[in-house]
Amino acid sequence: MADTKRQYSLGIWALTLGYFISYIPYSALSKAITSGLLTKGHLIAGPAVLPSAVICTSISVFLFITLNRWWKYGRKFDLWGVMVPFPRRQTMISGLGFATIIITTTLAYSFAGVSIILALVLMRAGVLIMSPLIDRVFQRRVRWFSWTGFALSLIALAVSFSSTREYQLSISALLNLAAYLAGHALRIPSMTRIAKTGERGVAYAYFVEEQIVAMPALVLVPAIIALLGHGAIASQVRVGFANLFAWPFAPFGWAVGFFYAALGIFLSFVYLDRRENTFCMPLFACSSLLSGIVASYILWWAHGPVPSKVQLSSAFMIMSALLVMSPLHHLPLYMKQLKDAVAERRLVLVDFAKATAPNLGIVSQPSQSSLITVNFRAVRQVFDREPRSGGS
Repeated sequence: MADTKRQYSLGIWALTLGYFISYIPYSALSKAITSGLLTKGHLIAGPAVLPSAVICTSISVFLFITLNRWWKYGRKFDLWGVMVPFPRRQTMISGLGFATIIITTTLAYSFAGVSIILALVLMRAGVLIMSPLIDRVFQRRVRWFSWTGFALSLIALAVSFSSTREYQLSISALLNLAAYLAGHALRIPSMTRIAKTGERGVAYAYFVEEQIVAMPALVLVPAIIALLGHGAIASQVRVGFANLFAWPFAPFGWAVGFFYAALGIFLSFVYLDRRENTFCMPLFACSSLLSGIVASYILWWAHGPVPSKVQLSSAFMIMSALLVMSPLHHLPLYMKQLKDAVAERRLVLVDFAKATAPNLGIVSQPSQSSLITVNFRAVRQVFDREPRSGGS
């Protein structure tokens, strides 16, 4: 049975912030390219953007691993005397799931009649519904606020379908959504099984092994479609490969790939946090929804469509679910930790100190002035401390 002891720290919020910042340009560019806002009305099909985007994502992720010197982590295989990283079965499955997520997410914003917010609501509602179920399968404790978020997610999904005249959901868009959720169904259980331990080495090893599978698959799948496929989609993918360095594919497609690499890295380590999925998934879902709203209004400023009331209502319903599932239920804990820290004199934000002379041998001089020192790390140190009761 998995360790159910709750862990409290704020590091995951920094990862969530990075994900939020990266998702704004990614979603805005993905929608702007395929709707003609950045190409003087010339519409670019979503499949045509894929080749440049996935190639840039793969290069960026492998460069990130190399610069951080993480190739030393993970399972190794002796290949003619050279030790090379070799994925386990779980990381291989997870890598295929991650590649599926990347492709389907980029395509989700390319369908006509599907706005950024609607695409996000549909994808995030499905993932939120999935998260407590996965925790149940792996015998992780699911608390009341998670089930409340589960119910609110179902309501938000119903709201998003309440006005079919405002958007169009084609069979292709629904199949893409199903593939996106299938990618998560492959990735999240694999992570939960072997990598959500709280140990950095385990997280780094899992990330490296997963990317060894995900990044090549990310490029090979569109390449195989372009070489062997028939029909409109295969033709559009071939156009993308033929115009990797041509306008308008080069600047915008590569930019989409770069920003997905950034958000994908942040998201991976949000998922790899040792806490239950019903904590980690709401953080990423809320962050991406907020990013989608910001991106939608950026596109509106660039003469794009105005987000509808139905789409905004369903998005805010999702965010209400996330507030119940994540930050609000931690507030009493943080207040108690701050109160205890103040009572035990562990939290000193502002203090007075004597300015010392350059000569270290001089301890005190009457002419020395008093300085006010501010300990910005004190609050984080308090929050990073585990509760004395041991968790809930």
